[in-house]
Amino acid sequence: MYFERLKQKWGITTNFQLAVIFIVFGITGSMSVRVAKPVLNFLYIYPETFEDLWGGLILYWIIRILIVFPVYQVLLLFFGSLFLQFKFFWNFEKKILKRMGFKRFFKEED
Repeated sequence: MYFERLKQKWGITTNFQLAVIFIVFGITGSMSVRVAKPVLNFLYIYPETFEDLWGGLILYWIIRILIVFPVYQVLLLFFGSLFLQFKFFWNFEKKILKRMGFKRFFKEED
């Protein structure tokens, strides 16, 4: 029953497509966390750098999340394309970006 409501909300028709979408979300989440570490290393952002600051560990994690978020968005489109679900994930991304205040970058659809 819950999956039927989810399929209706997302505009998909088959359980197979729903399973593929769940797989893409899972892979993307795992990969974005794994990719964030080399990106942080490239930018010379290490937890040890923030040790001496008051609230430094919290600052480190805020920076890490701010880096992981865009990486996740790009990887979501990449893996969505690999699994032939680009249209679904592109619409998903547009909805997220519109909610974040980037509505002016997307034309309204009828």
